Amino acid sequence: MNHLGELISIGVAISWTFTAWFADKASRRVGAMVTNVLRLLLATLFLGVLLWFTVGHPYPVYADKDTWIWLGLSALVGYVFGDFCLFNSYIHIGPRFGQLFMTLAPPMAAVAGWILLGETLSWKSILAMFVTLCGIAISILSRDSGKHLKLDLPLIGILLGIGAGVGQGVGLVLSKVGMQYYEAALPADAPALMEGMLPFASTMLRAIVGGLGFLLILGLQKNFGKLKDAIKDPVAMKYASIITFFGPALGVSLSLMAVRYANAGIASTLMALTPVIILIPEVLINKKKLRLKEIIGLAVSITGVALFFLL
Repeated sequence: MNHLGELISIGVAISWTFTAWFADKASRRVGAMVTNVLRLLLATLFLGVLLWFTVGHPYPVYADKDTWIWLGLSALVGYVFGDFCLFNSYIHIGPRFGQLFMTLAPPMAAVAGWILLGETLSWKSILAMFVTLCGIAISILSRDSGKHLKLDLPLIGILLGIGAGVGQGVGLVLSKVGMQYYEAALPADAPALMEGMLPFASTMLRAIVGGLGFLLILGLQKNFGKLKDAIKDPVAMKYASIITFFGPALGVSLSLMAVRYANAGIASTLMALTPVIILIPEVLINKKKLRLKEIIGLAVSITGVALFFLL
């Protein structure tokens, strides 16, 4: 089938739109911290069952110390810091702007790759970063009556959005390092499917560490009561289940398929369309009114992401 990979990539963007939409609802209902705990616990269970049926072990088998260190660090940066910021940004600025700040992830990943892995940071990448930042600036800045620039969004929401983009980008690079160690640790007699299931095993390892990180914070805050209440809340559990299905289950699976059947740059750009797709429910269901400068800013940011992958 022609353009199968491109169609799957769009499916990934739609899947992550569902994740953002229901993460917003869950975070407003039971809080971002509890929502992340529920999501990662459910993801761990789902991935454990998946690994059990495919490679015969319901846990990330063959992961050595270095694998745990690097993937664990990526979980702390990407999940505990990044997703905490992202889910809280939904509360302050909504999923539409929260996802807009996620366009910062590719530039942040490039910077982290340059620092941690010695990857080349070309002038084209720097141009793409600049375009992405300009798009975000157009969306969140305006002029007051005195022609001074002012923020159109709460500062706390903007800072959380930036933190989400940074956490996602840096966490991705740390995950790449961890998966390299994981692949190197695979023994010669590992099941044939293990190499293909490596991303899922890595995701499970990250979910375990991320979930424990959030549980530790809940314990320090003495907020386990909120988690117990959320588990007894059928609506909260429904939202958490939907987030888990469209995130680590369907979203990750489709993203792996997308890069298999399509050019990685094109697939990555199409998967970054979530901030565009999420406008549909925001306008039709939440009755949000879009300003021209927000549309222009979003278009510029997405252009920056496209430049980043396709130049």
